[in-house]
Amino acid sequence: MIAGIGIDVVDIARFGRSLERTPGLRDRLFAESERERPVRSLAARFAAKEALIKALGGDAVIRWHDMRVVQDADGNPDFALSGELSEHVARLGIDRVHLSMSHDAGIASAFVVLERGVPRTASSREALGGPHEEAR
Repeated sequence: MIAGIGIDVVDIARFGRSLERTPGLRDRLFAESERERPVRSLAARFAAKEALIKALGGDAVIRWHDMRVVQDADGNPDFALSGELSEHVARLGIDRVHLSMSHDAGIASAFVVLERGVPRTASSREALGGPHEEAR
């Protein structure tokens, strides 16, 4: 059953200007493993994190570093959740987090779908914080 849906879009050039104007923003929004990526990738990651926040509905304590965009075993974008956010997602009974990201024509976008009531498999456990590789 779908438990939440979120979408976000980011103007890549505007996001890049924000990172230049506010040097601490990169450290505040992204885990160390994400920070050195190209601006288009950072914009897509920011959109993904915003889409996740929207899908959760706003009553969670969100720390930007508690959600990292990573790659699943098949090379698809995924989240590695940790800390209070991971605990909140578990309390909500969320079994699976689906993430799609894209960037084209100066816009980065992300779409998140949360599911509950999904049979537990190795991939669904990984989606909630298991081992991953960093997404490109």
